[in-house]
Amino acid sequence: MDFLQLSGKTILVLGLANRKSVAWHAGALLRDAGARVLWSVRSAERRASVSKFLGPDEPVFVCDVERQEEIDRLRDEVGRAAPTLQGIVHSIAYADYSFGRRPFHQVPRAAFLQALDISCYSLIAVSEAFRERLDPTEGSVVTVSISTTRMAAENYGYMGPVKAALDSAVCFLAKSFSEFSRVRFNAVCPGLLKTSASAGIPGYVDSYLFAEQATLRKEAVRTEEVAAAIAFLISPRSSGLNSQGLVIDAGMGINYFDRQIIAGPGERPHRF
Repeated sequence: MDFLQLSGKTILVLGLANRKSVAWHAGALLRDAGARVLWSVRSAERRASVSKFLGPDEPVFVCDVERQEEIDRLRDEVGRAAPTLQGIVHSIAYADYSFGRRPFHQVPRAAFLQALDISCYSLIAVSEAFRERLDPTEGSVVTVSISTTRMAAENYGYMGPVKAALDSAVCFLAKSFSEFSRVRFNAVCPGLLKTSASAGIPGYVDSYLFAEQATLRKEAVRTEEVAAAIAFLISPRSSGLNSQGLVIDAGMGINYFDRQIIAGPGERPHRF
């Protein structure tokens, strides 16, 4: 039974890096559900590395989203392979933490603007480039945000406001595209994940372990769970969802005052 109604659909997945990527898990699940998946990576070197675990017939395109000419080239190359897309998965984010941990008010302008360009504006640029390629009745665009942009995690730093801009862009894209189509825009908003990209965030392991204890199940969110939500939002089964952020945090957002977290390791929580 094709519950997700994805059989025969063509989906472009941007941001594939390795087998730990959200993009990989999402694309693999979409493929297993019967969709034809087209992959996009940042560089020719990345294409060579991912080709080792992709199927021989899976198209892999190169696009550095910091360059508009490469986005335009991606549109043209994808158009030759598939004139119409039923979905786009935007799983792209970047932040430069090489300057070390600083207070937010000391974030370098260049680092902030680059992160905003790659992590947020690229969604706008790609959506516009593929405006006439997206199925006007069933098209769906899904991006990857975070579970909350209202928690000022010091080590995550300036990426919080960048993701907040991404969340807002989802709303404005949904509104502007509604003027001429029924293309939907949504975001998945996961808690902390075990990905290669996350490893570059200062102090991430400690944050990850804390987040795991803050979930209601005491088990971190798995990348496969995020991929399942992406597949649902891409599919026609989610046709009533537009301009939404689907939080996938295993209950972490309501559990910061968990008795065990407050008591700390080795201490018995107070009972009232």
